[in-house]
Amino acid sequence: MNLSNPKSPAWMRQVLLCAAAYNILWGIFVIFWPVLPFRLMGSPEPVYPGLVQCIGMIVGVYGVGYAAAASQPAVHWPVVLVGLLGKIFGPIGFVWTALQGQFPWSAGWTILTNDLMWWIPFTLILLHAREQHQLSASTSQGP
Repeated sequence: MNLSNPKSPAWMRQVLLCAAAYNILWGIFVIFWPVLPFRLMGSPEPVYPGLVQCIGMIVGVYGVGYAAAASQPAVHWPVVLVGLLGKIFGPIGFVWTALQGQFPWSAGWTILTNDLMWWIPFTLILLHAREQHQLSASTSQGP
């Protein structure tokens, strides 16, 4: 198997393109309307909306990475790994700050679509990439 062009199931490309679109759109949304999500949740508006806008920029940049990774998910697995780590540590950080009363629990709904729904497909993409790399290593070593 050629490691520079391993075959990946089509659904992986579609998942990464959906993640790209979602992240880019979410990023744009909070960059231009940083207080609106808080208003919709009935939460106090952030004191520093510029920080929310910075988070939006980071989220949007992840989307660009997912779009690039969609071309060859098994090759660009580090992008998927970084994305998955962010989607794991983000909810951990949310729970930590909410338990301390620094962030409203009502904001937790965003974790479902921003983070949790991507755990399984991103994990499956990473497992596929590992399998492809193992196959490549075993065929390049020969008998």
